[in-house]
Amino acid sequence: MSIKHDLYLTRKPLAGFIAIGGAWAAYFAHMPVIKANVGASDGAYGIAVLFAALGAVGAMWLAPLAQRLAGGKALPVAILVVAAGMFAASFSSLLVILALAMLVASIGSGVTDVLINARVSEIEARSGRTLMNLNHALYSFAYAGAALLAGVLREAQVDLRVIFALLVVVLTGLAYAARDVSPNIEDDTDGTPADMPHRLVIMAGLVVLVAFLAEASSEGWSALHLERTLGGTPGEGAMGPALLGLTMGIGRLSGHGLARFMRDTTLMLAATLVSTSGLLLAGLATNVPMALAGFALGGLGISVVAPLALAFVGRSVPDASRLAAISRASVLGYGAFFFGPPMMGVIAQGFGLRTAFVVIALLLAVTAIVLIPALARRAKVAL
Repeated sequence: MSIKHDLYLTRKPLAGFIAIGGAWAAYFAHMPVIKANVGASDGAYGIAVLFAALGAVGAMWLAPLAQRLAGGKALPVAILVVAAGMFAASFSSLLVILALAMLVASIGSGVTDVLINARVSEIEARSGRTLMNLNHALYSFAYAGAALLAGVLREAQVDLRVIFALLVVVLTGLAYAARDVSPNIEDDTDGTPADMPHRLVIMAGLVVLVAFLAEASSEGWSALHLERTLGGTPGEGAMGPALLGLTMGIGRLSGHGLARFMRDTTLMLAATLVSTSGLLLAGLATNVPMALAGFALGGLGISVVAPLALAFVGRSVPDASRLAAISRASVLGYGAFFFGPPMMGVIAQGFGLRTAFVVIALLLAVTAIVLIPALARRAKVAL
């Protein structure tokens, strides 16, 4: 079967991947401007993002409830909530207003993320196809395209509010396309199925956490690193998240094929080591091209880790437990957005962004050496 057939199988949840990829790319590519508009220091901005991340984590935990209450309308509504938050962020002139806008966007993004991953995991189980990396690849390509477009618009000095108004129009169309996505929610009344393998879910969630930490750090701080640390132009700054998204898309398409011939844990281990070397290079870079090469390598490696871990969870639990298990793993994984931004902000404030990226690279190395082998042992599979 072809990639075209695989895309057809997941066409409705795919709209959700494209929506959150494009929305956050537009935000992060304009992050230097948005941050300057509110006059926030690195540390203060990191705390504001921490506040917003609380909304995403809470929303992920409650995503099964949202699905029960709204059914097929849950995903379109969540995408529209993302749009509202993003539009409000473009008007923010105070840090507290920006924090509230990001909270709204994060809540919508959290619900969207859990529902689309759970739905793709269900389709994988029913079709026997490996589809998670393919859908995450389209997320990355949407992210790359939106970041590139944002860089062009920044260079052309298009008003920030006009750009985000256009984003709202696009997200509204994607919300319509994503209607009637209804993953299975047949679990126990307390929302925690008795036969869920909790330790495996927790360990996989920790792998997702480190992967998202590396991804979010690169997406959220690469433009600032390129512009402030290395003296790059706004266009070069936007190339950081754009190149990251492009290489992540390429990596996930490659992972879509490799997953049929390699064990998930083997591929996760190799990819984590590749990402370690890339972010270490970006942190130690002495010029813009060197840093861009590091971010490209980092994106190529980290691209497959979170999708593989989530797909691994989906295949390792009973059908009725899948939405709850992915919700739990996602909540743990999105802890990266809980402590990652303030950690990056504090390290950048005290030691510079170079040190911050080196710290992320070291965490990836520990994941490859310790955590992924432990996950393989828990699942009783060989590396």
